[in-house]
Amino acid sequence: MVVLWYTNQGWGRNALSGQDAGRQFITTGKRGTVNHEITPLLQVGGLRKHFGGVQALTDYAVEIYHGEIVGLIGPNGAGKTTVFNLLSGVMKPSGGTVIFKGQEITGAKPNENVARGMARTFQNIRLFENLSVIDNIKVGLHLRFGRGILESVLHLPSYTRAEFTITKQAHEILEFLNLRDAASERAGNLPYGAQRRLELGRALATRPKLLLLDEPAAGMNSQETKELIRTISIIHKEHHMTIFLVEHDMRFVMELCQRIQVLNRGRILADDLPANIQNNPLVIEAYLGTPKDRDDQR
Repeated sequence: MVVLWYTNQGWGRNALSGQDAGRQFITTGKRGTVNHEITPLLQVGGLRKHFGGVQALTDYAVEIYHGEIVGLIGPNGAGKTTVFNLLSGVMKPSGGTVIFKGQEITGAKPNENVARGMARTFQNIRLFENLSVIDNIKVGLHLRFGRGILESVLHLPSYTRAEFTITKQAHEILEFLNLRDAASERAGNLPYGAQRRLELGRALATRPKLLLLDEPAAGMNSQETKELIRTISIIHKEHHMTIFLVEHDMRFVMELCQRIQVLNRGRILADDLPANIQNNPLVIEAYLGTPKDRDDQR
């Protein structure tokens, strides 16, 4: 399979390697070498969210650097999706700050965050089901290449050129995701795994600097999960995409992530390398309970 990616010079292999490199330093961990900008791409501090008297998230903090792939795990109800909702603008925080690319975006709207370069997929698939597969990809591409109302209505040459570029790049993204043969199909008619890939493709079409993946492997069978791991690995390693993901499949997280945060009851429990997370007694207790808890359940 030929891997294509977009730069200002067009689509090409390894094209993201030069994006916004900035000043960098290098750290090496179990998952390989990570290039870190001096300033984090995403910097979150003291983030809180309450629903009435229920505190869903308390003093959440994270720093993610360009080129990292970071996992966020925790038991059901730990607050993981709440974190993504606050970062992406789906919900407004009760307190704290979110800084993206050096600019505070706390409480910004989702469309504003997408325009800044933060794209997101959802735990529950949110495609435009009645549109074709390729039109779902074009929605993302129009954010970067779409023309104004006057150019569109009058079909000016600039509009024609933009539409040609959008269509060409949409086909290339679909080919990368093995969906090109389904380009004209209704998105809602795709099998579940293909819908997952399509949602990822729509997010990639916006040309994000930071990709938030909320349970991308949810509902997939083992073969689909393996293919998704390979796809995300290509996106990250060959194109230096920065990725922050939530996932319950521990094998998926351990295989992909360079660093993992653990949430429990709305608070950060641990933030470490995958091998250390696996052996952290507090993490084991959060997932499995204390020995007494397990004895009581027998």
